[in-house]
Amino acid sequence: MIHRSFLLAVAAASITLAEAAAWDGTNTTTGSSIEIERGQLVRSGRTIEVYDSEHGYKQYDVDSIRRYGRSVEIEATDTETGESTTLEMDGD
Repeated sequence: MIHRSFLLAVAAASITLAEAAAWDGTNTTTGSSIEIERGQLVRSGRTIEVYDSEHGYKQYDVDSIRRYGRSVEIEATDTETGESTTLEMDGD
């Protein structure tokens, strides 16, 4: 019984830690580091929240997504300024 409870606790902690991870990348327009928190659905036509190391939290409308080798390029529009940008995300 104790062994089973321990395994359940380890499994729950693993899931919680995995959900806390973020998707790291770079805003190629500004050169700043960015993070998209896990759990956000990144799809064309959706709005996502991105943490930008220079500007804090920002929202972007996703225009398109393309995979290039080991990275993913997200073409997006800043919802506040209307400016287009490319977010280059780690593909792993």
